[in-house]
Amino acid sequence: MTKRKKADAQESIKITLRDVSSPYSDAKPSEVTDVYWIYAMRKKGKYPKSTPRSGKWLIFVDPENVNEVWAKIKDAVEEGKLGDSAKVATSKPNPLAGKSDAKVICVYTYDWTDEKDVKRVREELRKFGITNKIPYKADEDTIKGKYAVRGDKRISKYYE
Repeated sequence: MTKRKKADAQESIKITLRDVSSPYSDAKPSEVTDVYWIYAMRKKGKYPKSTPRSGKWLIFVDPENVNEVWAKIKDAVEEGKLGDSAKVATSKPNPLAGKSDAKVICVYTYDWTDEKDVKRVREELRKFGITNKIPYKADEDTIKGKYAVRGDKRISKYYE
């Protein structure tokens, strides 16, 4: 399968998952147990279409703060200040989650090789108080099943 076909397949999966979770789009992540993820989509402005090099910033948040942090990121995505979409882990136990209780918020960008855009999104996240170092992971690595919880190392394209 070509990289473009893999990227299209990944995008198709994202669309399906967004559709399934759409009834929860305004819910608090800590209160949702029926789906693994809640999504936010850009509503204002234009953003490039995802490429085979799409990826996401991974923000790990304590469960007691996830609702507050998610609300800020969701608003920023919808307002066109970040990438095209984001998702947050809910309270449904996920087998891919690590041993930590932390919840992950993924903020997507269209192409990890567009360093200017990737770093622009990172700077916006700092404005919400996310100042600790966070990893950026390519969707291609996710598709390949590369996860730190499974022992994979040096997955991050960026870590800042």
